[in-house]
Amino acid sequence: GRNASVANSRCRYDVAYGIRRADDLAAVVAFFEARNGRLHGFRFKDWGDHKSCLPSQTPAPTDQAIGTGDGTTSAFQLVKRYASGSQTWVRTIAKPVADSVAVALNSAPQASGWSVDTTTGVITFTTAPATGVIVRAGFEFDVPVRFDSDTLDVTLDFERLGSITAIPLLEIRR
Repeated sequence: GRNASVANSRCRYDVAYGIRRADDLAAVVAFFEARNGRLHGFRFKDWGDHKSCLPSQTPAPTDQAIGTGDGTTSAFQLVKRYASGSQTWVRTIAKPVADSVAVALNSAPQASGWSVDTTTGVITFTTAPATGVIVRAGFEFDVPVRFDSDTLDVTLDFERLGSITAIPLLEIRR
């Protein structure tokens, strides 16, 4: 399940429904223990929202405006804009998927002259874009999350198959 009803709130997820076999359960418990519950974050793909475009589309270098050149600034943070009527929410994209990022300057795709840090979502140009140039990007992204609990509630049903009633995840925001 996904809960992102309020703009600017952190997304919450419950991924317990995906556990179907005892081996899956064991893998989740091991993953949880390796992260010390809430302590360590990890990447999570929200299949309902993981691209700079609509989920059915392929990201294009012109999908999202991420800044305007001033002739000096060479680093631009990836963002995704969500608009509904007159309201717009801008989400910082900190975990782009490696090799999925494409960049355009004034709608012209740029095959080189830039790099992306997949741990921060910052695009850095070798040469700062000129004044007035619109910097755009297309990408796939993961959501940085952590477990939102320090315990997993594991139950055993009549067939002795383990199940987890809830695996709450919370988006990490800087």
